[in-house]
Amino acid sequence: MENGERKTPLLGMALDELRNVAARLGLPAYTAGQMARWIYVTRTNDIAQMTNLSQKARQALEADYEVGGCAPVGQQTSVDGTVKYLFPTESGERVESVFIPDGDRATLCVSTQAGCRMGCRFCMTGRQGFQGNLTVRDILNQIFMLPERERLTNIVFMGQGEPMDNIDAVLKATSLLTADYGFAWSPKRITVSTVGVGRGLKRFLDESECHLAISLHNPFPEERQEMMPAEKGYGIAECLDLLRTHEWSHQRRLSFEYIVFAGLNDSQRHARELVRRLGGLHCRVNLIRFHTIPDTPYKRAAEERMTWLRDYLSRHGLTATIRASRGEDIMAACGLLNTAKKNEL
Repeated sequence: MENGERKTPLLGMALDELRNVAARLGLPAYTAGQMARWIYVTRTNDIAQMTNLSQKARQALEADYEVGGCAPVGQQTSVDGTVKYLFPTESGERVESVFIPDGDRATLCVSTQAGCRMGCRFCMTGRQGFQGNLTVRDILNQIFMLPERERLTNIVFMGQGEPMDNIDAVLKATSLLTADYGFAWSPKRITVSTVGVGRGLKRFLDESECHLAISLHNPFPEERQEMMPAEKGYGIAECLDLLRTHEWSHQRRLSFEYIVFAGLNDSQRHARELVRRLGGLHCRVNLIRFHTIPDTPYKRAAEERMTWLRDYLSRHGLTATIRASRGEDIMAACGLLNTAKKNEL
């Protein structure tokens, strides 16, 4: 490799791509399976440690390739134990991911884009604008290099960015997470969130078995568009029509995320419309506290109002819960991730 050229990362490669690497270097085909095991099972970040490959094979690999794991370049810890990490990306941007311990459960919230182009009015990532899609390596690196990775029980694609707007990378990342030769996770441990981006959502439903979470936040399309400009291009009515045509298994969960804003989407009128629109879908509604961001007209609903809404939905046939807030003091809670200033450093 010429001086100054970057080595190609192996992290993020599927088994057939690793076979192509082996063929290019004149290595036996079975070397691909060995590399996959070292990377995804053993979580080795150094080709020199792949000791069941011959020294000649390792030297050939190291000339042009690297595993490609990059450690976080910053972290903050909340009073509640939540940890926010700052990861570098291949493009030179930086993204945040959040580790959330909760008893025997430990969840990682991963990012799929640097910034986001959906422009939700209540979201700090939306205010950041869009800097680019993450690669498969960038997505998996947040898991691969997580200091607490051995404690992880669940992964949610709910960090920075819109997963369905980067669907190729997200589908490949979830495939590697669930492949027998990869991380070998059950799809039941992975949830992918979306505002309802049509083409990507259709592919996700058809090509993945992971759980799905829809960012709803208002059941009336015209009101939702005021909060979420993406409604204009990716309407909730069309999204729900698509979800109703999908054949859901008992192993795959559908949920709707609903940030509750005081006087904006917490009325009985909204509650009734939620019941009407979601009726007949086997789903869960997660009610979320609004985490205040600067210069916003939105206000957090009172706890009593959130409890009323939860109970109303439950009485009318929907499974509803109030999600606990975590990491708000370090800007790690829902809607608070933003790396605009960090990317300028």
